[in-house]
Amino acid sequence: MKKLLSLLFILIPILPVSPQTIDVKGPGVPLPHYWSVGTCAGRVNEGLRTAWVEQLQTVHDECGFQYLRMHGLFDDDMCVYFEDKQGRPIYNWQYIDEVFDRMLGIGVRPFVELSFFPELIAKENSLRQMWYRNCVSYDPQRIAKWEALVEAFTRHVVERYGLDEVRQWYFEVWNEPNLNFSPKAGFFDGTKSDYFNLYLLSVRAVKRVDASLRVGGPATSNFVPDQRYEGEVYDAQKSRFYGQDEINRQQWRGAWIEEFLTFCAREGLPVDFVSCHPYPTDYALDPVAGKSKDAVRYMKALSDDIAWLHRTIAASAFPKAEIHLTEWSTSPNSRDPMHDQLPPAAFIVKGVLDNLGQTKSLMYWTFTDIFEEKGGGQTPFHGGFGMLTFQGWRKPSFHAYRMLHQLGDQLLHYADPLCVSRDSQTRRITALAFNYPDEYLLRVPSSANVKNYMQASSKEVDFRLEGLPAGATFLVETLDDTHGNAIQSYRQIGSPSAPTREQTAWMRQKSEATLCDTIQADARGTLRFQRTLPPWTLVLLRQM
Repeated sequence: MKKLLSLLFILIPILPVSPQTIDVKGPGVPLPHYWSVGTCAGRVNEGLRTAWVEQLQTVHDECGFQYLRMHGLFDDDMCVYFEDKQGRPIYNWQYIDEVFDRMLGIGVRPFVELSFFPELIAKENSLRQMWYRNCVSYDPQRIAKWEALVEAFTRHVVERYGLDEVRQWYFEVWNEPNLNFSPKAGFFDGTKSDYFNLYLLSVRAVKRVDASLRVGGPATSNFVPDQRYEGEVYDAQKSRFYGQDEINRQQWRGAWIEEFLTFCAREGLPVDFVSCHPYPTDYALDPVAGKSKDAVRYMKALSDDIAWLHRTIAASAFPKAEIHLTEWSTSPNSRDPMHDQLPPAAFIVKGVLDNLGQTKSLMYWTFTDIFEEKGGGQTPFHGGFGMLTFQGWRKPSFHAYRMLHQLGDQLLHYADPLCVSRDSQTRRITALAFNYPDEYLLRVPSSANVKNYMQASSKEVDFRLEGLPAGATFLVETLDDTHGNAIQSYRQIGSPSAPTREQTAWMRQKSEATLCDTIQADARGTLRFQRTLPPWTLVLLRQM
């Protein structure tokens, strides 16, 4: 008997494994493309540039994004707010109109972020943030001017674009007001109560124009495992760093969200949606624990954070409030070299597919490297957030969203590493396979492992699609380390900081050049697909 068991033990690993079989004529469930509801850009002023508009057209057409969120709508570089000699407001909407007109012409609606203060509304000698020096200091003596500005802006866009159109927009109050590191400028120089009052004035200003316009907040960043945000301002003494061995055992909570919902209920204020930013680490934004920013959370962090949001909102006075995750990426650092690499593509696909149906939107920060919070990038690849470089070269993150956009509106199957979908109109099938390596399940890809990310396991994909038309043809498109991974092509030409026109054109072509082939179903309408996927690889099969 022992000899027989030993023989079986030897034989079992080499026995053929049956492929997973999906009947493409079987029932499906709705597959809303929540991942392409919206994306983000740095600030509104950047939308006045031709290349920015062209890139927005690209991500709309190829990735399907419907809304765009940006900082700095009321910054002084938008020339919105002036006063006459008597201190009466003078509003100038020309710059905003130009950006919004271009966006709407493309087919992208504003996800309006009401920020930041014009200099004449901010506190005198306001703290300023970022390279473009936006004003962030709250002044209770001037805040009535903010309310008037928000109302005037809302009336203007309704008059210009029509109430039916603007009712489809979202109005989000501010950006990351909890990041108050005074005397060092964060995104809001004021207390938690100051922000709550800012929300009160903003939501009343918008709703005075039309009660059905959608307003929400608190747009906070990030989820944290400690009490640093429990008080009126950020408390560095309560900021605790958890090492890599401990980080995933903590209960992470969204900053200010519980208090925000309680305040709005007490004041009788509407909350049409709750917004926040669930990056898989908060340390890159923490001036105290920043030295330890390489500790990052696990791949399941997004699911944990969304589950916490559902429980918190369900227990509040606003159980029907939508959830909009208005920033998300592998990290909140605009100089993280991982943003330019291959791993974010598989990170995006797995994060999106693991959380189907759990949130109204999940907005990638950002669509372009035309982005200047720290000034312009000194080289084409500088760790910028964008899916597209300044020159418009496609990064792997772009291909991830482009491939996701090809999925149909009916889900037939999803289990890592395979998603199979169907278009309810054409009945065509699209499948997306990916390799998010198991080694990175407990620690998402970050700058700490950017040099050795290919030292991870491959993954076997073996499935069969049945019920297809006889001989049905599929386009098979592969994104991997050498196909569609633009930074590898950039290295081949010596990584020039100022590429020539010829190099720029060649790079654009190479950034688009995923590996493409075709395969066919047999005469019985069965398609068998077997492949070993190297780490971080994506494979899209699309019925032609």
